[in-house]
Amino acid sequence: MATPHIAELIKALNIPIEPMILNQALTHRSFAYENGGLPTNERLEFLGDAVLGLVVTENLYVMFPEEQEGQLAKLRAAVVNAQALAEVARTLDVGSYLKLGKGEESTGGRDKSSILADALEAIIGAIFIANGLSSAREFIESMFNPLIMASADMGAGLDWKTSLQEVSALLDLGVPVYRSTHEGPDHEKLFTAEVVAGGSVMGTGVGRSKKVAEQEAAAEAYSVLNARYEFQQAQAGG
Repeated sequence: MATPHIAELIKALNIPIEPMILNQALTHRSFAYENGGLPTNERLEFLGDAVLGLVVTENLYVMFPEEQEGQLAKLRAAVVNAQALAEVARTLDVGSYLKLGKGEESTGGRDKSSILADALEAIIGAIFIANGLSSAREFIESMFNPLIMASADMGAGLDWKTSLQEVSALLDLGVPVYRSTHEGPDHEKLFTAEVVAGGSVMGTGVGRSKKVAEQEAAAEAYSVLNARYEFQQAQAGG
């Protein structure tokens, strides 16, 4: 499969960067190994992960001066997890520019969240190497600050599993237990999860990954159990 010209991605990034280093940021190890051991994007990914973490953490610290460390950590986790990074990569159509080996190409690698997230971190690393921290910060803020604001409005939805565990403890139902199954070929797996609290199934969820399915199940269970807890509190108050 022919990939679009790298100049199109440079234009989408809206940051001047040498095509050579950007090409490396897009080179998955599967392609590198099939083509004589070319440099992969893994070192740039390692660097980009650190730069992204620094900039997002700094922005959270400044944007939410009243929040405690625990809530800031939840916000950061919601913004820099693989799924969130992959969605940002999709807005830039990063998948179309990836250099993949034949195996990854044939199994839908251009839309795999893990590959897209790694590539985005590598792009951030490349921007940092090419232009320095201020340029990397500008790019990260343009891509991730909207996610930060959206996450700040999510409340319990920042991490449904943690929120469910908290309300389950308040109701003395113990630690929720997740059970999952999946069907379909490797590149199109569909996961179904259910969560049990207090001996009963409280929620179910479906997703393209086990994590997504479990979060959906946790969201449904949280809605049920939080309503139960609020009712108990109202009864106690009345």
